[in-house]
Amino acid sequence: MKAFIVKNGKALFLRRRPDDVRMPGTWDIPGGRLAPWENPVEGLKREALAETGLRISAGPAIGLHHFVRYDGQPITMIIFLCRPAGGRLRLSEEHTEYDWADAKAKSTSRKLPKFKPLVEDYAAVYSKMRKLPEFFHSGLAGGK
Repeated sequence: MKAFIVKNGKALFLRRRPDDVRMPGTWDIPGGRLAPWENPVEGLKREALAETGLRISAGPAIGLHHFVRYDGQPITMIIFLCRPAGGRLRLSEEHTEYDWADAKAKSTSRKLPKFKPLVEDYAAVYSKMRKLPEFFHSGLAGGK
């Protein structure tokens, strides 16, 4: 599970530690594995809180990716559109820095090319926000 956390039109990205075993120094979004039998949204909230100090509200899934990880493990990743719902941003020991980047800008895609499809998915959702529930109008797009 991954959380694409958006506040005032900006998405939260985290940089992994330079000595991270899997992907040292790379940018990522909050998330992680579910515990056995854990509800996906509850697991997402747990991971986001542990990695960022933020409580989140989870909206719809905006990405579903199935791939084989570098170590041969098959992964199914669901990315949820989220917004902060409390707490104070503080990084876990897994990360060294954070950046709030424009959630739908091409410049974000260039800076963080791994997230280009996600930024494009968000931009597509954003373009339809006026038709979506109130959840999306409270901070995701920078106000009404």
